[in-house]
Amino acid sequence: MSTAANRSTGHPQRGAALIDPGSLMRIKNLELRARAIVEGFLSGLHRSPYHGFSVEFTEYRQYSPGDDPRFLDWKLYARSDRYFIKCFEDETNLRCHLLVDLSRSMNYGTVGYSKAEYAKTAAATVAYFLSLQRDAVGLLTFDEKIVDVIPPRFRTGHIHHLMMSLERAPAGKGTDIEKPLEQIAATVAKRGVVVLISDLLTPIGALKKNLSYLRARGHEVVILRVLDPREVDFAFDQPAMFHDIESGRDLYIDPAAARDNYLSAFQEHSGSLQTICNQLGIELHMITIDRPLELMLFDLLTERMNRGANVRQRTPAGGGAS
Repeated sequence: MSTAANRSTGHPQRGAALIDPGSLMRIKNLELRARAIVEGFLSGLHRSPYHGFSVEFTEYRQYSPGDDPRFLDWKLYARSDRYFIKCFEDETNLRCHLLVDLSRSMNYGTVGYSKAEYAKTAAATVAYFLSLQRDAVGLLTFDEKIVDVIPPRFRTGHIHHLMMSLERAPAGKGTDIEKPLEQIAATVAKRGVVVLISDLLTPIGALKKNLSYLRARGHEVVILRVLDPREVDFAFDQPAMFHDIESGRDLYIDPAAARDNYLSAFQEHSGSLQTICNQLGIELHMITIDRPLELMLFDLLTERMNRGANVRQRTPAGGGAS
């Protein structure tokens, strides 16, 4: 396979070959694709600092309304003036819900494959990685409606079932991002991690309400915003007819005349999304689909490790805070 340059200074995979996403997408079997990414990622680490989403990162977690106060760590509160819940080992087995947007806009791609194919691969990679840690993973795919729902499980054959669902998922039409978030919030009582994979090229007014509800229910939320490079830089040179995939409308656009307005609107939308995520304590990763997926996994784990470190800095041996 060809390799892509390591573009991240200080990356633990420095000097290791990263799999070019274009080469990766030629692997037809999604499970094999995910396995190649995860095994390549792990083999690039001489000594992996990543022991998982679960135990390493959630020995303590911040108190949320509804938590049983019997499990509050009062010593930690006395030193940090913040409430943390002690998690026991059997409680730290992660339950992860992967929400994958397969609306028609996700069919767009200028690098030889689509955002939908990249999103499926990212979801498969996260699922495969978590399955190696014996965490429970579920899947919900959606477009303008919820297409498929697989509850989180960890048992023989489950990950294969999940991969098969991702592989056969058809491309839909419009996007309704509210329904899947509402369904998770309404039906999932046990706290877990919700990973939303979408281009989020939709109005974000209602998104805040549903994300707020998820956070109020105690779920951690991670957003992987998947975009084509041209959607970010609008680097088109020639006037052309542009086709709105979801509405079906054709629009004649001169990029030179439209670029400034487009970039301004795009940045405003992105800024609003980032503000919402900051307010709610949600991880937001914006990823262009030419980025090697090992780096996507690295970014995801690094963010979570840093969040865990922030808690552990207040939690030296013996349970006290510094």
